[in-house]
Amino acid sequence: MTTVAGLIDEIRQAIEREDPIAVVTVVRGEPLGAKLVAYEGGGHRGSLGSPELDESAIAAAEEHLNADESGLSSLTDETEAFVDVFARPPHLVMVGAVHTAIALGHIGKLLGFRVSVVDARERFATLERFPHVDDIIVDWPDEALTKLKLDSRTYVAILTHDPKFDEPALKTALSYPCRYVGAIGSRKTSQDRVARLKAQGLTDEQIGRIHAPIGLKIGARTPEEIALSIASEIVSVRRGRPSG
Repeated sequence: MTTVAGLIDEIRQAIEREDPIAVVTVVRGEPLGAKLVAYEGGGHRGSLGSPELDESAIAAAEEHLNADESGLSSLTDETEAFVDVFARPPHLVMVGAVHTAIALGHIGKLLGFRVSVVDARERFATLERFPHVDDIIVDWPDEALTKLKLDSRTYVAILTHDPKFDEPALKTALSYPCRYVGAIGSRKTSQDRVARLKAQGLTDEQIGRIHAPIGLKIGARTPEEIALSIASEIVSVRRGRPSG
């Protein structure tokens, strides 16, 4: 049986490793105060006293981890728990140090995202242009992406308008479980890109994950408006809303 001290140590270690977890605590019913720690992707420690309650607790933890927010959850008619989500902030990765990225980076920070910008062109990926972001990575995008922690809390916006940057970055991002992968370009550009990616071996399932043309259809024209449409689509995906 896992002790309370053991669970606290488990939580501390998971937070230090940046492993997303949910701590389920019974706040109404029995066993009052009992805790279970569930990991994103499977696995748990502790017990609420019965396999049935544990199963309900794990399902509640998965739901709250997927929504990326803490809150109350009913486990049975008589039992209610608080699900406390511990996870690193959502991560916005912008490929292409372009004008739209400057505006999108500002919006991302306002929304509570960790923001990274990636570009192989050193003259564009500068602190002067991006003083507000968390990371500036000067490297070929596909190589830079492999060095980042791309997971279900990662949102990748590919903005360069250049196939030699865009397509390798897309292939890399789609090999990870990113929550969102969007690529800028017109409908014709997107269709041509899909044909090339299929010829390079990407599956229909992978290509189906690409949001392109990127952003919600709000009639955006300026870099700032395009950034707003992309941020809106990212929020829509994050909150589980249709983004078409």
